[in-house]
Amino acid sequence: MNGGQAAPEQTSTATDGTGLSRRAALAATAGLTVSTSGCMSRLQDLITQQNVDQLSLTITTPPAESDRESTRIARRLEEALKAVGIDISFEMRSGVDFHRAVLYDHEFDICVGRHPGATDPDFLYEALHSQYTDESGWQNPFGYSNLDVDDLLEKQRHATETDRRDAVTNMLEAIAREQPFVPICMPDEYRVANTDRFADWTDGHLATRSGYLGLEPAADVETLRAVHTDGRPTENLNPLMADYRGRGTFTELLYDSLATDNGTGELTPWLAESWEWDGAVLDVRLRNGCVFHDDEPVTAADVTFTYEFLADMSSGDDEGETPAPRFRGQVDAVEAISIRNRDRLEIEIDAGHAAGERALLVPILPAHIWRDRSDTGGGLGNGALAQGTPTAVATNNVPPVGSGPYQFGSRTEDSRLVLERFDEHFTRRAGVDLPEPTVDEVSIDIPPSQETAIQAVVNDAADVTSAPLDTELVDGVETSSGRQVFTSTPWMFYFLGFNTRKAPLGNPRFRQVIARLIDKEWLVENVFHGYARPIATPVTEDWVPDTLAWDGRDPETPFLGADGEVNVREARAAFEDAGFRYDDRDRLRVRQ
Repeated sequence: MNGGQAAPEQTSTATDGTGLSRRAALAATAGLTVSTSGCMSRLQDLITQQNVDQLSLTITTPPAESDRESTRIARRLEEALKAVGIDISFEMRSGVDFHRAVLYDHEFDICVGRHPGATDPDFLYEALHSQYTDESGWQNPFGYSNLDVDDLLEKQRHATETDRRDAVTNMLEAIAREQPFVPICMPDEYRVANTDRFADWTDGHLATRSGYLGLEPAADVETLRAVHTDGRPTENLNPLMADYRGRGTFTELLYDSLATDNGTGELTPWLAESWEWDGAVLDVRLRNGCVFHDDEPVTAADVTFTYEFLADMSSGDDEGETPAPRFRGQVDAVEAISIRNRDRLEIEIDAGHAAGERALLVPILPAHIWRDRSDTGGGLGNGALAQGTPTAVATNNVPPVGSGPYQFGSRTEDSRLVLERFDEHFTRRAGVDLPEPTVDEVSIDIPPSQETAIQAVVNDAADVTSAPLDTELVDGVETSSGRQVFTSTPWMFYFLGFNTRKAPLGNPRFRQVIARLIDKEWLVENVFHGYARPIATPVTEDWVPDTLAWDGRDPETPFLGADGEVNVREARAAFEDAGFRYDDRDRLRVRQ
């Protein structure tokens, strides 16, 4: 054949033994060669030009005005990735939009931000377990899936107290190898407080309810004036929304939990007067006579409802479960609940003691209000919150009704939130030895910047900066006899997150190389001005194993360079060792 046409009939009698003349055979062979060569050439072009292209990624981060450190980390990463041949675009989103894109819609490639962390490493169970890959919130927003890591997450959760440290170490080492996200540093937390108007600032962590209770006000001081540089608490007071809630500080003032953590990881009975643990069941006794802010009683039925509702906001009406975007990993430890009487219940725990106690930290919701929020008539914008969103998530929950030490007073959106003391709270009872609300109200004002917030305390227009200060501002704060800078134990951390649902971000070798483009020591000194500690694992210092202890460099993914500058030759070699290739223009290629 030749160009798809049959060769003409030959008259010569000389043949090649098949009845086909030698001339015809040669012609056919030539035609086949030309035809196949053209097809192969086109096929090669198709593979090399259409299916392989320069790798392009987008870095998503909050804007500088709300999180300067995240933006600077992301810009530094952008420079490094461009230097090693990756096409990078940069996307800044508002605080709510950033969390919605990452936590709900999973519309990101790489993100840089702050993770709320926790005092116990069990928080990594919900952060990384593969059963949560399709859920919303801080439940595995990275879409990470590894059965071996799942096993380790479960082992540490079920380990006895004597064996748990070894189980946690194995889990942390596996996560450090896999790098589903890159923990960068834990910043020290500094806040400015007025010591003339209030004493005892150091008794509680200001990221928890304990920081605002038990303070000793000066004579005639009736209001605690906080300045908070995040307007979200004035827009939305829904305790279940991951995009509006950070550490949940004000949620803890509005809602009680069965136990409380003052920031050290040690739990104290709170709404629960006591509990007993037999290794499988928590026998919980509630403080009697407690009421919600609308005077409805708090009972064991409300506690039971809360755990069932957080596990499935549809209350069993949908074909599948609809878990809450927050507290999922904590309530997942609860296997069943049995009500013994109005103030007593037994919580069956399918986990070890640590995870069982963490389950006691969720806010207790009034069933008579939240039960009607299980319908799916709500909706918020586009993406995961647009269709079939339960009202429980769509509502802004204003006014909130809890049973906490403070109740909702008023709000002016993006300007002020006022909480009023709830005098019926159990902490105000005689004989209860717990920190209590000591002032009539807490006002939370929203200044335009942290500089303005600091100046408000300096000028005696505010009593405390409730959010941690940007580290670049710490040295500039003027202290006096009536004003001090206080530090709190950190457990929040900065991280680089990968959307492992997308190639090549699902490849652990690729993630390992990216992790090695981040000079954590340099970032701590130049972005955080020394007010942070670089980390190889995202847990508080008392849980860091020796194998992952920081000793001037990352023990698992050491930086490919020096003094913040990437060694491009070494980085390219690392990508090639990981199975990736460069073109003749030094662009990292990826098969589309």
